[in-house]
Amino acid sequence: MAVVSDSSSLILFFFICLLSLSVISSSHSHPIDDAPQTFIVHVSKSHKPSFFTSHHHWYSSIIKSLPPSPHPTKLLYSYEKSINGFSATLTAAQAAKLRDFAGVISVVPDQARQLHTTRTYRFLGLADGFGLWPNSDYAEDVVIGVLDTGIWPERPSFSDSGLSAVPSGWKGTCESGPDFPASSCNKKIIGAKAFYNGYLAKLGGSIVGSKESKSPRDTEGHGSHTASTAAGAVVSNASFLHYAQGEARGMATKARISVYKICWSLGCFDSDILAAMDQAISDGVHIISLSVGANGHSPPYYLDSIAVGAFGASQHGVLVSCSAGNSGPNPSTATNIAPWILTVGASTIDREFPADVVLGDGRVLNGVSLYAGEPLAADAKLSLIYAGDAGNRYCYSGSLIASKVAGKIVVCDRGGNARVEKGSAVKLAGGLALVLANTEDSGEELIADSHLIPATMVGQINGDKIKQYIKSSDDPTATILFRGTVIGSSPAAPKVAAFSSRGPSSLTPEILKPDVIAPGVNILAGWTGSVGPTDLDIDPRRVEFNIISAYNLDNSGETFDDLASGEKSTPFIHGAGHVDPNKALNPGLVYDLDVNDYVAFLCSIGYDSKRISIFVKAPTRADICETKFNKVGALSSPGGLNYPSFSVVFDSHQGLVKYKRVVKNVGSEVDAVYQVTVSSPPGIEINVSPSKLVFSGVNQTQAYEVTFSTSVDYSKSAKFGSIEWTDGTHKVRSPVAFKWSNNGGLIASE
Repeated sequence: MAVVSDSSSLILFFFICLLSLSVISSSHSHPIDDAPQTFIVHVSKSHKPSFFTSHHHWYSSIIKSLPPSPHPTKLLYSYEKSINGFSATLTAAQAAKLRDFAGVISVVPDQARQLHTTRTYRFLGLADGFGLWPNSDYAEDVVIGVLDTGIWPERPSFSDSGLSAVPSGWKGTCESGPDFPASSCNKKIIGAKAFYNGYLAKLGGSIVGSKESKSPRDTEGHGSHTASTAAGAVVSNASFLHYAQGEARGMATKARISVYKICWSLGCFDSDILAAMDQAISDGVHIISLSVGANGHSPPYYLDSIAVGAFGASQHGVLVSCSAGNSGPNPSTATNIAPWILTVGASTIDREFPADVVLGDGRVLNGVSLYAGEPLAADAKLSLIYAGDAGNRYCYSGSLIASKVAGKIVVCDRGGNARVEKGSAVKLAGGLALVLANTEDSGEELIADSHLIPATMVGQINGDKIKQYIKSSDDPTATILFRGTVIGSSPAAPKVAAFSSRGPSSLTPEILKPDVIAPGVNILAGWTGSVGPTDLDIDPRRVEFNIISAYNLDNSGETFDDLASGEKSTPFIHGAGHVDPNKALNPGLVYDLDVNDYVAFLCSIGYDSKRISIFVKAPTRADICETKFNKVGALSSPGGLNYPSFSVVFDSHQGLVKYKRVVKNVGSEVDAVYQVTVSSPPGIEINVSPSKLVFSGVNQTQAYEVTFSTSVDYSKSAKFGSIEWTDGTHKVRSPVAFKWSNNGGLIASE
């Protein structure tokens, strides 16, 4: 991705990191019979016969010429910007026939993806008096395209008070409906549209009679939370059920929001996503926030509609930012890992909502909660029982034995069902309170939930202590103390969330992913008025704000921790580090990339002309990689891409890797001189040539080469180092990750 240095673009870059922290997707679907389903068809734009007045006209003609089917065939969307082509409901036989048409590059089945389900700006060092906010005028000229569940426009976070006129050149419109009048849009929400053709095709009917709305109205909550986190206006006296009370504001309080509703009860379909990306690019957004991703390992780039659509966005100068995913803590779970996508992991901030478990033996064990009902008495000594001894350790609804849990605090293990739903199961069985205990998968990651009964979440260590106390005591008792909102440097922050998906990249281990981490746990932002804060049918509450989740040193000066393991985090977990908006306003050096670099990358991973055609939207010569990048611009390895980080894969037979990088001077000093410092693990050498970069002008570029060498085989583990350039004012640090391949095959996972 190209790195830019003007203040509006930089504020955009960092605020979009916060948009990208909360989504996964469902599995890849394939046709199993001749029932109709949606297919996405990539077409060469130049193949349109001249007698067709438009590509849409041509696509309609193609559909009509297919073999007849007893099922209706329908053109759903035409695409021009994100990809070139269309989507349609077809049988598998029709799709197979379509692949033979002149100009058709690829035909792939639609996929459905699923959403995961006020202190942040201060933690990031943002302030009105200095730095990124005032220098960028709070990003007033920036338009963020939010592709999500829609928006609840009446929330105060979306007020346009004090904003100037809509930026000139904006082409977007506001789609109105019975529950979304034209007045829903203003100078803050400057565009709104819903995309549901792919969803309705899968549904096989309409959504009439359901809670869903075919308008941009948000009936789920995630879209409103995401949009207000990024660009919410300043709202005084904001809180969630008296927690996190204070001033709420988005990361870019004057940025404009254009809403593209793509997610529905059955998921977010690629055909709708691509249509929304197409519209957003045409409307003139500067950044697309797309919080969806593949389930499990990422599919190959050419089969990943998000990766292909994001490539199209990059061709139009639009950055696409995505969550790394919520499949941590296992390695190689990061999704949305194409190098032209900004891939963001999730971290904590320095605000907590402590709710401690006090055991009958006097021990106090830390936990967190957003419970806001009648608390337990501080001196209460309620009987304590482990759910595994009372029917089911996960506390599924109806699984607990009422005679065993009635009147007691029940300890339930995390996993299997919604966290708040466990409390409902306890209540139905007659229990009085819940202690939600992490297992090994979540480790010490604590997520505060707005429980419906007195409840708290504890980490694995404390959970094990509580269970051991229950086993060893004849009469185990406890209470829960709710302590409200606490801000401070203990425990240190940030920490990487256990759920945050990790590297190394499952597709291209030579590209370090995720790129960065940003606050994504327990974030206060606007919420829908359609559902309660837990998004469960059993929750009747309605709130204006809700708290949900989505540098390499923490605020104590130490490398930040991974909440899953309790160990120090690594670049495979946090990428280049935690975002620091103010320092990035003046980075000193940047690493530029453009579309030609990405095509060279595709050549380096062995893509042929047919697969490359999917990205560039036109037929390519069979020898494109040889002719386009003959000597100039060719990459001997995907790691040679001019990426601002390094991921080195040593072959078991070859312990030598060389990469070249080009940096641009964007600092204020015309005659800047940068010296290099390297940090390498034992047994590995890092040599940089030259060791000094001398610039004589702004925007001047200089190249350097790095040689990584080793005679040591660390094939069962990863190692890490860094390369840092400094001119005495700026520090431009690139993390380096080292892995060893298995006899030239896939790299070993930790």
